[in-house]
Amino acid sequence: MITNTAERIIQYITGHKEVTPRQLREYLGIGAPALFRQLKKLQIQGKITKTGSSPKVFYSLTESGLAATVDTTLPKNLAQLIEQRWLSISVLGQIEAGLNGFAGWCHKFKLPVAKTALEYQRILLKYDQYKKGGVLNGLPKITDTFAKVYLDELYYLDFYSIERFGKTKLGALLLYAKQSQSSELMKRLFDLVRPKIQRLIIKKKIEAVGFIPPTVQRLTQLQRELEKNLALELPTLKIVKASGTVAVAQKTLSKLPDRVVNAAGSIFVESIPKGNRILLIDDAVGSGASMNETARKIKEKNSRAHVIGLAITGSYKGFDVLNEV
Repeated sequence: MITNTAERIIQYITGHKEVTPRQLREYLGIGAPALFRQLKKLQIQGKITKTGSSPKVFYSLTESGLAATVDTTLPKNLAQLIEQRWLSISVLGQIEAGLNGFAGWCHKFKLPVAKTALEYQRILLKYDQYKKGGVLNGLPKITDTFAKVYLDELYYLDFYSIERFGKTKLGALLLYAKQSQSSELMKRLFDLVRPKIQRLIIKKKIEAVGFIPPTVQRLTQLQRELEKNLALELPTLKIVKASGTVAVAQKTLSKLPDRVVNAAGSIFVESIPKGNRILLIDDAVGSGASMNETARKIKEKNSRAHVIGLAITGSYKGFDVLNEV
């Protein structure tokens, strides 16, 4: 017999698919405040989702909730790895994170949790071998892409996506934070990247920082929010994006030469503070054209500048996969 209120809620929704608060109160025999505390907890855990607004509200199970009865007993180190690294966004906009989220993803695609977890671990280890000091070296990629590279160093905090499992945790948060303009997703993203950026600044003895300006007009610009959130006590370069009559976003250009021309003709470095070790921060590196052309313009103003690029995510396999960001 199930006596735990949360488990009884899950059991009832499992049997009835979509339920109202009134139905749950009648079934459980508890008051509204107690019920909504339990429902809020289950929502935070990612087990149920709420649709609609009062008085028309329905609760149903997420993929994680549907997978709640699946045996997710895994070796401790493997369970910890998935708890730390897994995050996906469902087609309904639900955050499916950690072991519960992974089990839900497996349930959705009818995959065995234990076997798929081992495959996820194997692929993560394959990609993690490229990380040195917690970052990926992206310079070889653009060295192979451009005839002239103006960046002295280039790093990514993670890949945007990996084989079979799709977007990484940072990749998913970055994409949907930008597309949905969600302050919650931006906060989660910034909390993850802030300590990594701060460590790199100390390690590389950065003297000034610049942020690559956004190319798509949005009410809330992630790059500007990131700059405010980091609150770095460093001099900041003034880098602006200007365009002709029609603003053409980098991600809409499929040819590399067009991206170079676009970046060269629309990004302007208005001022550079003192200091030769400069960190350029971008949310994602696709072709690398924007970052490389900005570095060129910096060196035209300061030939002694050592320019280091840093992106939240990037790819070694070209830039098509990052067009959606």
